[in-house]
Amino acid sequence: MLLASVAARWMIVRHLRKVRAAERRARAAERMAEIGAMTGGLAHEIKNPLSTIGLNAQLLGEAIAELPVADDEKGRLTRRISSLRREVERLRGILTDFLRYAGDLKIERVPTDMNEVVRELIDFFLPQAESQGVRLRESIDSNRLMSEVDVPHLKQALLNLMLNAVQAMSGEQTSGTKELILRTEATLDAERKPESRIHVIDTGPGIASDRIDRIFQPYFTTKAGGSGLGLPTARRLVEAHGGRLEVHTEQGKGTDFTIVLPGIADPASTDANPTRRNEIS
Repeated sequence: MLLASVAARWMIVRHLRKVRAAERRARAAERMAEIGAMTGGLAHEIKNPLSTIGLNAQLLGEAIAELPVADDEKGRLTRRISSLRREVERLRGILTDFLRYAGDLKIERVPTDMNEVVRELIDFFLPQAESQGVRLRESIDSNRLMSEVDVPHLKQALLNLMLNAVQAMSGEQTSGTKELILRTEATLDAERKPESRIHVIDTGPGIASDRIDRIFQPYFTTKAGGSGLGLPTARRLVEAHGGRLEVHTEQGKGTDFTIVLPGIADPASTDANPTRRNEIS
């Protein structure tokens, strides 16, 4: 009887500890939700007066241009106003990135060929890549690569990775040809279910080993003027699709960010043809 009583008391204590731990986690989650809602609301509230500041800075610049003062004085005032407008735009960009990262995601998935998504993004991004001296190439799977995705959100995730790749190759550490390669491939997961993989590969300097664990932390950035939200936002968007974002890097050679998404079997697909590789010059 004594042993049974001790065992029962121990089980009760253990159960109470679990209940208290669960309550603490629930309170912490509720608190984090409150903080998230508060910061999101604060960001929205800041954007409104920021727009007013930007508009008034523009009007001041126009008024200064018409002032009957010496050119030197006019130029000095114009530069100050221009600096103010640049900072307003920078803050607006920071707030926009934050709201995109912290806001609610409404994912509306439709069956989509990942190859077509990649081709559309390449057409869109080609002028920007060329302006940065980056050669954009594609390596597209010969078969249709089907997944259920929210196309605008997936494109945003890919665009963030492409912008990150171009920025990585803009530093002095990059030598040789600057290339951005988008590659798609159909694979199988551990349970032999289809997967769609989209690789965003750059020939930049790679990521240092002491930074690889931090690149997905919000606001961590090594780039001047970077918001530090591009990669965290990309990963959040990918995970919202039930996928994952992998990274493989080698210093001095480049980095491969890979979006892995659950695939859909495509009866029209065949494995008879080798992977098609096209190059955009």
